[in-house]
Amino acid sequence: MIIILRKKRIVLFLSIALVIAIMLSIGWDETVDVLGYTAVRPIYKGNPFLTRVAFECNVVWGTEYVPAMLDLLKEKNIRITFFIGGEWAAENPELLKRMVREGHELGNHGYHHKHHSDLSFKENCQEIIMTEEVIKEIAGVKTCLFAPPYGDFNNTTLQAADSLGYKTIMWSIDTIDWRRDGVENIVKRVIKNPHNGAFILMHPTEDTIKALPVIIDNLREKGFEIGCISDLISNGDQTDN
Repeated sequence: MIIILRKKRIVLFLSIALVIAIMLSIGWDETVDVLGYTAVRPIYKGNPFLTRVAFECNVVWGTEYVPAMLDLLKEKNIRITFFIGGEWAAENPELLKRMVREGHELGNHGYHHKHHSDLSFKENCQEIIMTEEVIKEIAGVKTCLFAPPYGDFNNTTLQAADSLGYKTIMWSIDTIDWRRDGVENIVKRVIKNPHNGAFILMHPTEDTIKALPVIIDNLREKGFEIGCISDLISNGDQTDN
């Protein structure tokens, strides 16, 4: 029995020593990554107890379809979250102002539409801050939600966003409308599995504009309210997977 206990203590001691050795050799931040730990997580959907969903639209291209999307949302009396690329905002100030004027929520989509997992902590922060500043300058709104381009992130991305006071937002339903494989497929991807608190990702495309009335009517027939991301994550009512 004494020998077994000693062996257990030796194993425990060696395990602790190994972790300390890793921390000393590569530094704490990297050790966090090696151990697969992060203090913050992205949010994929909202309150699962409310029959409510949120539309999130990433805007870095498809400018020609944005006015029609805004017209449709106004007609349907729906406000959504637009995640805005910084370069797009600088080039389209009037559309950005219109989004705010018509009650939509603005989120941050980085400035240059980069793969954020390839960026350093400082570079992640720069992308977010540059976008925040241009949106605030044009529309008078400070963003607090961040959607990484391509849905691409790592622990460094999450920690950078968190350090700037941002929640990192993903999605639970993807229209995959950028594939441009037809209105019917976009509709099917949404209505086959609508669920409480869903974040529904889309982009400004011609097919999306055509699919939206069908999607909206179908969701409403099922009893879902449609709104912004912040409507579903207030008061901590959110899920990270």
